[in-house]
Amino acid sequence: MKYAILVYETEQDFAHRDQHMPAYNAYSQALSEAGVLTGGAALHPGHIASTVRLKDGQRQVQDGPYADTKEQLGGFFLIDVPDLDNALDWAARCPAAGLCAVEVRPLWSMEAN
Repeated sequence: MKYAILVYETEQDFAHRDQHMPAYNAYSQALSEAGVLTGGAALHPGHIASTVRLKDGQRQVQDGPYADTKEQLGGFFLIDVPDLDNALDWAARCPAAGLCAVEVRPLWSMEAN
């Protein structure tokens, strides 16, 4: 089953990301060597994001992330593992689990049935 491991970070985490990169690189390597990594990326800080909504058919763009919170989505890993327990095990190994928070969410299949 495919899961997203969503990495949440604070603004301070974003500012010091270079200090955490060796741990994230090692984590990515472990996922890859285990054959469970299917994708992922680090994201730029939320303050440079744009949020789009349609209101009465008109596009409205707001600078910044969708939610103004202390913690923001900082990146993600896509994995393919047998079950939720395996996904949770991998999430617990993510460096963000000790820094801020990690969310595990199953992917919705977009394949035609």
